[in-house]
Amino acid sequence: MSRIKQLKLPKGADAALITSDINRRYFTGMKSSAGYVLVFHDAAYLIIDFRYIEKARNTVTACEVIEQKVIYEQIDELMKKHRAASLAIEASDMTVAMLEMFRSKLEHIEFITTNELSRNIIDLRMIKSQDELYKIQKAQEIAEAALDNALDMIKPGVTEREIALTLDEYMLRHGAEELSFETIALTGKNTSMPHGVPGDTRVEKGDFVLMDFGAVYEGYHSDMTRTVCVGQPTEEMREVYDIVLGAQLKAIAEVKSGITGMELDSVARNYISANGYGEAFGHSLGHGVGMEVHEYPNASSKSKMIFKPNMVVTVEPGIYIPDKFGVRIEDFVAVTEKSCHNFTKCPKKLIIL
Repeated sequence: MSRIKQLKLPKGADAALITSDINRRYFTGMKSSAGYVLVFHDAAYLIIDFRYIEKARNTVTACEVIEQKVIYEQIDELMKKHRAASLAIEASDMTVAMLEMFRSKLEHIEFITTNELSRNIIDLRMIKSQDELYKIQKAQEIAEAALDNALDMIKPGVTEREIALTLDEYMLRHGAEELSFETIALTGKNTSMPHGVPGDTRVEKGDFVLMDFGAVYEGYHSDMTRTVCVGQPTEEMREVYDIVLGAQLKAIAEVKSGITGMELDSVARNYISANGYGEAFGHSLGHGVGMEVHEYPNASSKSKMIFKPNMVVTVEPGIYIPDKFGVRIEDFVAVTEKSCHNFTKCPKKLIIL
């Protein structure tokens, strides 16, 4: 069954209008920067402009492809064809200005602006198909190969920016459609900033180097973090690294269908707190990964979401000590009935370069 046929229309809606680039690609399989998917109970249409029409006609099979001319006139025509009077929108994507434009042109149509359509799409996207899991694994393999390549150049004197560029270039040259996000590569005291920006700081002997990065393969993201040391770490650095690693291993061991995001977060958080660094772990344990690098489900202290098989989530505890150093270790996994499949294969034992 196609994804469009699986989409549940909101209560009271005769049709749904999908406007976000990510969800348009999710339902049609085609990447584009513009276009609309109009879904009825018994039909679906991709309305897309001249720039993409040839590709769409050759590749899109989940819905009928129509070249976009005057969008509100075409929506009106299709609504009448299907005797539809109410139209649900992606409330999490459509701007107020766009909504007002449609309302002014389609005065006789009732627009359903609740968040129900967006929630229904989230529910679909959270459960990954085998094809989606395969693409996520391929994205991760590209990222791990990039790390292996970068380790050869990390040494005293190289800059954070150079490390990030090395990771990025390798991924883009070896199959990545794009980067999952702006690569984080930090060294020394800068590693205490969870989402610091790579700059001209140079690696020094005895520094931690923290790298958070990912690749996109056919629309699907990977996400990983590794912290390595250039030269011998201090006793404190080893202690903190081992605590973070212990927290991560304990959390991964607890991933399974039925656990909540809150429960999973507490496994790592309680371990770090018991070892005296609770206040130094200030972010959530994890987040979903798929067509976006941050999506549902979340593993956080507030998440009551129950994990189900084929949901994908990161497990990334960290300890950050201002003006000293920080450590984060991040894998991401697919939930199974009784455990999980870890996409991340590279070692987690502290790498000393």
